[in-house]
Amino acid sequence: MRTRVVLTIPLWCLAAAVAASQTTIPGITAPSSPTQQTPAITPAQTPAIDNFNGSANVDKPVPEVIQLSILAAINRGLKHNLGLLLSQEQSAAARAQYRRNLSVLLPNVNAGVSDSVNQINLAAFGIPTPAGLASPVVGPFGLFQTQASMSATILDFSAMNRVRAAAENQKTASFSLRDAREIVVLAVGNQYWLSMASAARLETAKAQLATAQAIYQQALDRKKAGVSPGIDVLRAQVQMQSQQQRLLAAQNQVAQQRMSLARIVGLPVSQAFELTDKVPYAPLPELNLEESLARAYEIRPEYLAAASRVRSAEIEVKAARGEGLPSFQINGQYGVNGPTPLSSEQVYGLSGGLNIPIFQGGKVKADVAVAQTRLREAQMQLDDLHNRVELEIRSALLDVRTSNEQVSVARQSVGLAAEQLKEAQDRFRAGASDSLEVVQAQEAVANANETLIQALYLNNVAKLSLAHALGVAEQQTINFLGGK
Repeated sequence: MRTRVVLTIPLWCLAAAVAASQTTIPGITAPSSPTQQTPAITPAQTPAIDNFNGSANVDKPVPEVIQLSILAAINRGLKHNLGLLLSQEQSAAARAQYRRNLSVLLPNVNAGVSDSVNQINLAAFGIPTPAGLASPVVGPFGLFQTQASMSATILDFSAMNRVRAAAENQKTASFSLRDAREIVVLAVGNQYWLSMASAARLETAKAQLATAQAIYQQALDRKKAGVSPGIDVLRAQVQMQSQQQRLLAAQNQVAQQRMSLARIVGLPVSQAFELTDKVPYAPLPELNLEESLARAYEIRPEYLAAASRVRSAEIEVKAARGEGLPSFQINGQYGVNGPTPLSSEQVYGLSGGLNIPIFQGGKVKADVAVAQTRLREAQMQLDDLHNRVELEIRSALLDVRTSNEQVSVARQSVGLAAEQLKEAQDRFRAGASDSLEVVQAQEAVANANETLIQALYLNNVAKLSLAHALGVAEQQTINFLGGK
């Protein structure tokens, strides 16, 4: 049943993410107007805050226009996004640290070969000259030696627990890597649909400018015919210039958003590309909140990483306490030596040692205190994240329901505003009103279109926010788009 709860989220909605006013999603902020800057990852998201807005291994620009779908953008982001690549390096570093800690418990074997010629003065070492020797100088004589040595830790509670802690840290890095992939899908999807929103505003601005030019021409013709005062022409001209300013701002914003998208997915900022997907919309079916919460705690990588950090901290406390316990090691050597290689004989040695710590100047107690502090910190962070997951899911559900109603109202407003503009133009054309009514109706159309654009993207942002809160943003988005 829990699986069905997650899969009832419409897959199309998970592919859409775009910024809009007064709404944020985990890790992404959303501008409220075309003149604001590109969204950025918030400080709550690690491993590298600003790095998710950048990329590495950027491709070289090509002369043709690239067709970029949302699936292609996400796939490129998962290959080039700097935040994800750095997270992969951190995961590799965690694996290396585990192997390093494990090496303490594994045997260490070394081998060597040496050949030397020696002459020594016995008197220098305080050794009397043996009878029969005229001089205390002995030699020259040869010494050939080849030997292999081995050392191994048989029992060390501290080292054993540090290996277990490193294994948990490796799991933490793996979960963090999965979370980084979720953030990349979130960031790329957001920037893709934010670029689409800017493009929609640009098309709206073009249509509004065309309408304003038509109204200005009508006012000019009516003035020439002597049926309208000059104020109507002036008012229509001011409105037309205002629409020209909006068009210029919209063109600039489209260019800015496209460069930001290119940077996230590893394209050169100078590369020309065309966005091929359209903005989806459909109501979201109801979800069972309790089952959704239980499922999120089971699969959300950010939460799993925090729980793994707590387990690692618990083991680190045991490792610190183990520093005061006995440890046992063995050492062995085997080889041959003699004056020459042909006259060498076997030699070997084997020893074992038990190390019993008696007094370490309070080091163990201090290490335990530090480890316990880290454990308490990790536990508090896990408790906070437990509450935050529920908050994010509840907030996203509220945003989805509210934005559904906003889209419905905005669509009605667009239709009403268009009808109002048509009637105002007809009245102005017939001489029943002046251009003020037409200008006001045109502004109502502009506001209604902007409200609809905002409402659609607010809705898609809320849906992607819910998918991220449930921990299924990447999986559901890629599956819906037909990728792997």
